[in-house]
Amino acid sequence: MIFRTLPIAAAIAATLLALPASAQQTAAPASADAARDALAKKEGEGDQSALLKQTLTAVDKQYSLIRRNQLAVTYDVNYSYVGEERIVTDLANGSTTLFNIENTSSHSITNTFSADYGLLDNLTGNVTLPFISRYSDNNLSNGASNSLGDMLLGARWQPFEARRDTPNLTVTSNIRLPTGRSPFKIIAGSGEATGSGVGAFTAGINVNKIVDPVALFGSLNYTASLPAKHLYQVNGTRILTRVQPGGTVGFGMGFAWALSYGISTTISFQEAISAGSKLRFADGLEAKTHMQTSSILNMGIGYRISPKTTVNVSVGIGLTPDSPNLTLGMNIPLNF
Repeated sequence: MIFRTLPIAAAIAATLLALPASAQQTAAPASADAARDALAKKEGEGDQSALLKQTLTAVDKQYSLIRRNQLAVTYDVNYSYVGEERIVTDLANGSTTLFNIENTSSHSITNTFSADYGLLDNLTGNVTLPFISRYSDNNLSNGASNSLGDMLLGARWQPFEARRDTPNLTVTSNIRLPTGRSPFKIIAGSGEATGSGVGAFTAGINVNKIVDPVALFGSLNYTASLPAKHLYQVNGTRILTRVQPGGTVGFGMGFAWALSYGISTTISFQEAISAGSKLRFADGLEAKTHMQTSSILNMGIGYRISPKTTVNVSVGIGLTPDSPNLTLGMNIPLNF
């Protein structure tokens, strides 16, 4: 601010000295007003709090609500890569009949359109529609799929009025519809799954607090899934008939930092711990998979291209064997 003040003050002083004394007395109030206007933030320039709120909305839509009867539409594009070595075995009559090490790589591009509508000032409804393109390559086969993913219907509720000096609490919930291609109904070599194959319900809470120029945020949620029934999927020498996914506990934390009126950066950590799934086969055998843990470290940057639009780009790095190796994402608000 010092570098802007000195040239303006010097210009005002030079103008005053060049005028007669009587004119100086008349011009002084106008010059002071002009100086204040020149130093003041222009309308529409935005402030760091507004930028942080937009950044939080892009990082996790659950941190922000919109006013009643307002509509917000957002487009997200995300790329993820998974590479792994997997041991495939099959047991028959108590002995191993198949033992193979597969080198598998999977590339996924997800285009997501989401719409938020303000039902009340403190209640927002949400619809999310993903379109997924996935390619997988392994030792035995490769395949690609392009189809609709699992649709989400959700709601966010803010029980208490948002205050600047206190943490803001949001209660969230969503229903996942199995509209994507189920992994339990795919025949080997016929393509890749684009959905979970089961319906699910998620409930959670999110907390954020803005302390200019930094916003802190955290979340906690739990997901319960319905079973996949009446299956007939060949799995080695057995036929899979039923899958009951285990519950999942997820949590995350991070911060957003407004570097200026137009640039912000975010760092966040997310983890999901899933209990093992129960499997049932046609011959009566029942088995349970091991617990899985997925952790991702995300880093992003937001750029304000207009007073109401901030584009965010992020990079995620997997921290556990059950996580994607790499994710890239971009969030773009669509204004109509």
